[in-house]
Amino acid sequence: MAESKRFDLVSIGEILIDFTDRGLAPDGTRLFSQNPGGAVANVAAAAARLGMRAAFVGKVGADMHGEFLRAARDRAGVCTEGLLTDREYFTTLAFVQLGENAERSFSFARSHGADTRLAPEELPADILTGTRALHFGTLAMTGEPERSAQLRAIELARSAGALLAFDPNSRASLWADEADFRRECARLLPESDLVKLSDEETELVTGESSPERAIAALLDAGVGAAAVTLGSRGAVVGSRASGGCVYCEGVRCRPVDTTGAGDAFWGAFLTRFLESGTAPAAADRAALADFTAFANSVGAYCAAHFGAISGMPTRAELEAFMAGSRE
Repeated sequence: MAESKRFDLVSIGEILIDFTDRGLAPDGTRLFSQNPGGAVANVAAAAARLGMRAAFVGKVGADMHGEFLRAARDRAGVCTEGLLTDREYFTTLAFVQLGENAERSFSFARSHGADTRLAPEELPADILTGTRALHFGTLAMTGEPERSAQLRAIELARSAGALLAFDPNSRASLWADEADFRRECARLLPESDLVKLSDEETELVTGESSPERAIAALLDAGVGAAAVTLGSRGAVVGSRASGGCVYCEGVRCRPVDTTGAGDAFWGAFLTRFLESGTAPAAADRAALADFTAFANSVGAYCAAHFGAISGMPTRAELEAFMAGSRE
């Protein structure tokens, strides 16, 4: 990749507030903490915290939540020149309930969310053509004009030689049905050089329940390298050059909030990948193991802290965390 590129990684798509369950007040009412969220936006933040030149393209409302999200991205080191403000639609909200082992369930307020209103003519072409990699998901494919905007962004980035990274990040409540989700995945997969799935998404996206067979299906579809995350158990990865899959054990931690842990993993994986200069299809087993071990440690750090972006570590914080986990 050309060194003259302004950014290492740009993410496009949803950006929102996670109101995360923090228990009950003395009077019995439920408490929620305001946290910056949005899967693709989280990936950019994870990469920026690890030292990458990262940017985000999307929309927030002209409200207190939009101001909060812009400030949170600035603090994380993410360039927000491509973060637009919509004066007619509110900032998208998600309410996150934490269950056993800090696992989450979501309720969204998005039908009039600002992130859904990004239009093709509003895209910052200089940002999209000035990056080494573009990351995207499926939530921008749930309606117009955001669908056309994301497809145009992919076109612009690809034409400028960027790698394309895709994480479907399935949220069933935001789709009319599974068929719609599958159709948009099928549209995006052929565009993708790097793909991440969770173990809960493998069958939905590829028709294969086994992580290894799901990765094989993705590689057969033309993806260069793919990963399937397994929660606390780690991840399975593979590439066209790896001659089979590589399993990397997870890093032990005491989870308090798994919101953003998969995004932290993917932001770290892409960081290590871009640092290596390796082409996706050419990554060998040793390289994949290195990328994934690093990503597992960042994902564990995030799961051990509240919030998504607030749980993304710097390199120094990650080093201290890993030293403590080995004691």
